[in-house]
Amino acid sequence: MLNYKQLHHFWTAARAGGIVRGAERSGLAPQTVSGQIAALETELGVNLFKRQGRKLALTETGRMVLDYAEEIFRLGSELEEALRSRSAGRAMPFRVGVADVVPKAIAWLLLAPSMDLAEPMRIVCREGKFDALLGELAIHKLDVVLADSPLPPSMDVRGYSHALGTSTIGLYATPTLADALQGSFPACLDGAPLLLPGAEASVRTPLLRWLETERLRPRIVGEFDDSALMRAFAEAGAGLFPSASLVGEQLCRQAGMVHLGDARGVTETYYAISVERRLTHPAVRAISEGAARHQLGGSTAD
Repeated sequence: MLNYKQLHHFWTAARAGGIVRGAERSGLAPQTVSGQIAALETELGVNLFKRQGRKLALTETGRMVLDYAEEIFRLGSELEEALRSRSAGRAMPFRVGVADVVPKAIAWLLLAPSMDLAEPMRIVCREGKFDALLGELAIHKLDVVLADSPLPPSMDVRGYSHALGTSTIGLYATPTLADALQGSFPACLDGAPLLLPGAEASVRTPLLRWLETERLRPRIVGEFDDSALMRAFAEAGAGLFPSASLVGEQLCRQAGMVHLGDARGVTETYYAISVERRLTHPAVRAISEGAARHQLGGSTAD
């Protein structure tokens, strides 16, 4: 079994830049630290350091072990902080990754129940590309990832996709742009300026297929990986844009947008991806149960 005391001595020395400096930080004799690292190398059957001139440098294996050690002791620090927070009555961190294709209003709708728990939570949100967020989930830097698609089978990440709900997709425009459109929906979309989600958005292909089925050829004036940026362009009148009908009322009330109509048969499903098959984290459970209460769905996939 791995000796974590020995690993900690290696980690300290590697971060300090050598055994002597590592010993100074630990308050031990260099011979003691050197002996602990030598014992670790013997146990693992590898060399962690190599002589480089008059100094020691990490071997390739040593760099790999250091990466793991960084993660191990980072998680240990988080555990200590979580226990201190709980005993002191402070809010526990809830680390959420939000894929940049998920509309911010949807993210808020899904996350809101986690803020009403008896045990207070401090939400730490990270927005980014889906693949990058899954990587952080795999090494436990995130508790959950919110996305518009389930965990891809090709991803070498152990995780489970929990479907939270599905929304129809509507088309929205500013009042000025809506007044300028000719005819009724959906014929009015033909030739109209359209803003599209980027290639990574799950709704893009079904939407384009629907336009083709309806024999509509809007003028695509922009494509956006970030849903908030697409909405900003739409609110400025650059073009009409698709959005989940779940937040359509909010778009019309707060942003003054006009609902033109829904793309028949085009839907978007939202997922909470976690490393747990059965949800045990209280905040993640609250998200799933909140989605079910609001009739957003709530089945579990994969």
